[in-house]
Amino acid sequence: MRRIDVIAIGITIFTAGGVAYLFFETVGFDGISAGICSQSLLIIGLVGWTLTYLFRVMGKKMTYNQQVKDYEDAVLQKRLEAMSSEELEKLQ
Repeated sequence: MRRIDVIAIGITIFTAGGVAYLFFETVGFDGISAGICSQSLLIIGLVGWTLTYLFRVMGKKMTYNQQVKDYEDAVLQKRLEAMSSEELEKLQ
């Protein structure tokens, strides 16, 4: 992820918190309650995102794991192609 992407995500989250605060204020909450509700939504979103990340890590569905698996498969395929027919028969 590039630095500009991280900055854009941060600005987006900051703006979403402000929009949520304004929404709760227009709905009828007072300032303190609107702030608590908007912060609660942001915290729930953060916890949800963290859980999805943890599920991907535990399930080994990360990009790095896929790259390692693809590399191992390619190395094994190349070794099989380099073997002679006698070596393949011996291996089987």
